[in-house]
Amino acid sequence: METIQKNKRSFLNAIATGAFILIASTSFGQQKQVQTAKEAEAIRPYHISVNQEAITDLKNRINATRWPAQETVTDQSQGVKLTQIQGIVKYWGTDYDWHKTEMKLNALPQFITKIDGLDIQFIHVKSKHKNALPIIITHGWPGSFFELLKVIGPLTDPTAYGGKAEDAFDLVIPSMPGYGFSEKPKGTGWGPEKIGTAWDVLMKRLGYKHYVSQGGDWGSVIADAMARQAPEGLLGIHVNMPATVPADVAKSLKDGDPLPAGLSVKEKAAFVSLNKLYTKGGGYAGMMVTRPQTLGYGLTDSPVGLASFFLDKFNEWTYSGGDAEKSLTKDEMLDDISLYWLTNTANSSANLYWENNNNNFNVVEQKTNEIKIPVAVTVFPGEIYQAPKSWTEKAYKNLIYFNEVNKGGHFASWEEPQLFAEEMRAAFKSVRK
Repeated sequence: METIQKNKRSFLNAIATGAFILIASTSFGQQKQVQTAKEAEAIRPYHISVNQEAITDLKNRINATRWPAQETVTDQSQGVKLTQIQGIVKYWGTDYDWHKTEMKLNALPQFITKIDGLDIQFIHVKSKHKNALPIIITHGWPGSFFELLKVIGPLTDPTAYGGKAEDAFDLVIPSMPGYGFSEKPKGTGWGPEKIGTAWDVLMKRLGYKHYVSQGGDWGSVIADAMARQAPEGLLGIHVNMPATVPADVAKSLKDGDPLPAGLSVKEKAAFVSLNKLYTKGGGYAGMMVTRPQTLGYGLTDSPVGLASFFLDKFNEWTYSGGDAEKSLTKDEMLDDISLYWLTNTANSSANLYWENNNNNFNVVEQKTNEIKIPVAVTVFPGEIYQAPKSWTEKAYKNLIYFNEVNKGGHFASWEEPQLFAEEMRAAFKSVRK
């Protein structure tokens, strides 16, 4: 009895210092220590339960923030403005309620399964309509499954959102390894190719013989990887951050050379946007590509450091003119930031940059010319750069759909869920079985 009580105290101490526990079907002291391969691969229900100690610790850290001096410029050229981050953080430490968010998440069908040694958490919503097309959508950084929650209804129940029954999707939203509630890799190797292979395993494990894949940001990179792998049953992909930069343009950007000759108006605009990213907006990636562990110490210890790091990208990458709150609410942004904080994934998520340190816009680096399966692309005006159709056609030899829309940014499904859903319906119309 004394040993049991001691183990129980250790267990309670462990969850008090962590952010969440999985509510399992077995009680404490009766859980199996060794899983069979079949048990490990089973699809198990998942329930989120963040303990109050973690919330209290977060608020205490917020209240103890040591602020830097105010920026010395009137714009955001030095980064997030002090007044903006202080306003959001004040709300985070007082009125924001994670538990309300948690309840919304737990109302969704969530699951977990082990793939190649890692537990992968995912949301799986089936449509009520017959012959729904299965789709797996991958989030990016600094995003998460929160980017995709608003498209669940329009994709799975199109008749309630202006679509037709034949537009329906069965939707799978996984968290990448090291992100959200998926397990953190304990070694190297979990780059886009391996994640793409894992996603195919997941879809087949769910019983889908045919499906499509979609992604923005890292999701685009993973969708491209899956398209190159072309597993049996993958009908096509859609990306909203395509890898389309020609080799000569990529070289000019890397070497700091002037624009290559003969570019069209849209190609010149794309070059200017990419050059801005290379020269002024890519420092975040440079740190994660080269020193994710060093960066992780600060982001893991300081909630305000984490929030400002993310807010910088929300400001820059939403279609908002530099003010993310015009595209996303405080609660939406804090849901995402809190997820990274409470799961302690600032460092593990950054490791993906270290694993894959290529230029993800470059057709040569990403080998998009190897893709043979159908590819669809939507270009949103607030994207990091607007991929010209001329570059996209050269990059993807089997381009079945290309559209430029008039609103939305890098976080397309988060910012414009209805428009995003309409694009998915149109993009995959021709590949439905």
